[in-house]
Amino acid sequence: MEALGTRDILLRGEVDVKTVSITEERMVTSSHGLKVQADWVRSEFNASLNKVKVGRNDVMIFPGGMPGSKNLAEDSALMELMKNQYILGCTVAAICAAPGLVLSQLTPLYGKKFTCFDGFESYMIGKGAVFTPESTVVDGRLITGRGAGHAVNFGLAILRYLKGNETADHVKAGLML
Repeated sequence: MEALGTRDILLRGEVDVKTVSITEERMVTSSHGLKVQADWVRSEFNASLNKVKVGRNDVMIFPGGMPGSKNLAEDSALMELMKNQYILGCTVAAICAAPGLVLSQLTPLYGKKFTCFDGFESYMIGKGAVFTPESTVVDGRLITGRGAGHAVNFGLAILRYLKGNETADHVKAGLML
């Protein structure tokens, strides 16, 4: 839900979104057994990095769920890429367990506000971030969501960040929210 709901919202807002498998396997299985075909495998994503200039409107989105969030966090090359992209001005977004396991690897986090799934907040708090139990939190180039039930709000927060209130409100109205 966290990945597909977010992607769907962004596509409705006409954002170019690419899903990436962190392996060379295009088919990815969610924590609840849903099989999804990624747009890119790891090597295709890595090759695309040489062709883009990173900025605020480039967003790396890390979906939640277990063991997926743990797998992302343990991928040292991916974490180095995230850190480097963030330093270069990229925005990072994570939902559910991913803020705690993945985004906690960013520095500095002191004073940054965030949300996440209950039980994963200590990782970010340990880095000086401030937990708030809201549906979604946007603090500069850091966007976080609480959990699967907040995937639509998370997607809308990213869309609002990228395309503004008018586009996000239009998509939200189309969802009858």
